[in-house]
Amino acid sequence: MEEIIVIGHKNPDTDTVISSVVLSGIMGWKPGRAGEINKETEFVLNHFGLSSPELITNATGRKIFLVDHNEAAQIVDGHEEAEIVGILDHHKVQFSSSRPLYIHIEPLGSTASLIAKLYMEKIRLNPAWAGALLGAIMSDTVIFKSPTTTDEDKKIAGELAEIAGIGDVAAFGLEVKKANASLSGKSIEEIVGADYKDFDMSGKKVGIGQTEVVDAAEVAAKRDEIITYIDTLKSSGGYEMVIFAATDIINEGSELFFSGDKSVIEKAFGVNIPDGERSVRIPGLMSRKKQIVPPLEEVIKISRAPIV
Repeated sequence: MEEIIVIGHKNPDTDTVISSVVLSGIMGWKPGRAGEINKETEFVLNHFGLSSPELITNATGRKIFLVDHNEAAQIVDGHEEAEIVGILDHHKVQFSSSRPLYIHIEPLGSTASLIAKLYMEKIRLNPAWAGALLGAIMSDTVIFKSPTTTDEDKKIAGELAEIAGIGDVAAFGLEVKKANASLSGKSIEEIVGADYKDFDMSGKKVGIGQTEVVDAAEVAAKRDEIITYIDTLKSSGGYEMVIFAATDIINEGSELFFSGDKSVIEKAFGVNIPDGERSVRIPGLMSRKKQIVPPLEEVIKISRAPIV
């Protein structure tokens, strides 16, 4: 039987890596990752004694099963010459295929929740898988503070916590988030690029990075460096716009840095940005998937519409 590699998106986060590890374990497939793991993911893997998936830089000629993404710009290099055999995801559908394949997408707070929902009986036999999936749920839902969180995520998290022997889910979630929340000792490239995704919005290339912090002062101290970096990224990468969201998981809101037309930001988020300002704080903004991408797509779509 030809090997199937379960792999998440480029610039992998905890949900995409843990989903790869657990689903491949359940199915008897091979776990893979399309980039370097961050400290938060490393914490979760180490905490439950799990190994990091193999780094796959090019999937040409291989069979791959996608988890936690389905947008072409985020898929491992070489995917055009690979056979994509299935998708398990919680994002909107941005995928097309000339052949039939297995696709299961649900609007849950994380792909880890979906895996737990589908395979809970097998996960009950492996407390390490249960704990790791719980860590991924806490990561992607920002300890249930993200608007992507559903009641089903909370129910599943409770079941996983019981299996893994974790008594205080919120305290465990904060421990997970703090593992990667400090900006100390990180380069600007690491800060902006750690959770960075490219999007095709009506034919325009838009890059959106996000990091979570527990100390907003750390972000303020690096303000000029962040702006310089995203300006360079925009000009060198052929972007219409580059955005970086520094999300405060304690006070629940984001400082949104941008390189590009500020009117797009103003229209998308209903804010007024003084001339010369390159960022704006948006209270309650926690989710790239639900609160950043959709309004941006809508504004850019309208701006690209032909005048009739």
